[in-house]
Amino acid sequence: MNIGLIGCGNIAPAYITGCAHFPADVRIVACADVDAERALQFAAAHQLRAQTVADLLLNPEIDLVINLTVPAAHVAVSLQVVQAGKHVYSEKPLALTPSDARLILNVAAANDRRVGCAPDTFLGAGGQTARHAIDTGLIGDPVAASAFMVCHGHESWHPNPGFYYQLGGGPMFDMGPYYLTTLVNLLGPARRVTGASKRTFEQRIAAHEAIKGQVLPVSVATHITGTVDFHGGAIATVVMSFDVWRHNLPVLEIYGTLGTLAVADPNTFGGPVRVWQAATGEWRDLKLEGRADIQRGVGVVDMARSIASGEPHRASGELAAHVVELMAAFEIASGSQQHVPIQSRPAAPAALIL
Repeated sequence: MNIGLIGCGNIAPAYITGCAHFPADVRIVACADVDAERALQFAAAHQLRAQTVADLLLNPEIDLVINLTVPAAHVAVSLQVVQAGKHVYSEKPLALTPSDARLILNVAAANDRRVGCAPDTFLGAGGQTARHAIDTGLIGDPVAASAFMVCHGHESWHPNPGFYYQLGGGPMFDMGPYYLTTLVNLLGPARRVTGASKRTFEQRIAAHEAIKGQVLPVSVATHITGTVDFHGGAIATVVMSFDVWRHNLPVLEIYGTLGTLAVADPNTFGGPVRVWQAATGEWRDLKLEGRADIQRGVGVVDMARSIASGEPHRASGELAAHVVELMAAFEIASGSQQHVPIQSRPAAPAALIL
């Protein structure tokens, strides 16, 4: 399947590298960017054809477009892609509101096109090993889970950190997709959310040499916590924060009736994955299932294969829209001081061993 990229920023090279592992399935042939010079430089570096966005969307050679624009542009660009008669795979998040996420799915369906969305890290060896452990009953029935992504933000090291503190940023919309997608992959869809959120600092001070001392206004919540109830019965505790200096928290764990599963960092494709079972009373590392060398882009490859076979793809728009609804629900719950029911209920993606 021939693929075009819209957006030639920092994440774009990872898709070039990741898709290159599967030359029999996908071929990236063209790129576009609102900055024409950036598109030309990226095309030269990766042997692609640089085009305008309009020309790329009209290119009959291209079947699927990877949308790597900034989050605020995801909806508009994805809608353009499917209306041009091409499948779209978007970087996360699919949209900034549940209604916009649903709009993309509806317009795509009306044009008989598919929607895929990052993150696809759950398709890596770490995520699939954890999925296999749960599916085979290694820790019994899942009872609960914990997911923690806590740090003190990106202003200390990032050359352009302002986005992380504006609409579409914050710890939930920036990192939440990795953790919540992994939880849905392991536990199935969620049915309700409760939560609390706060904005601790009104501004941040950039420390990177290029912009050192620059004042960064903060307009989003930077500490979000709450619980997610899943249709399968498990309850997850979730904390996403840019307000924590140091901690000793686990990354992601699943607690079952027969043991505990320590899942790999959901922002990565590899391991380690560890299990503790009541029967043995000790921790052990699990042998990773599948390929550990894959990178971003495996979701695109799976989508291309699934389009060819007529089967559902795993990093789907429905899954991504469910995650957008979950992320939005934390702050809705915080403001309303009530549980927020989740309307969407996608099927858990099928297990994948590459």
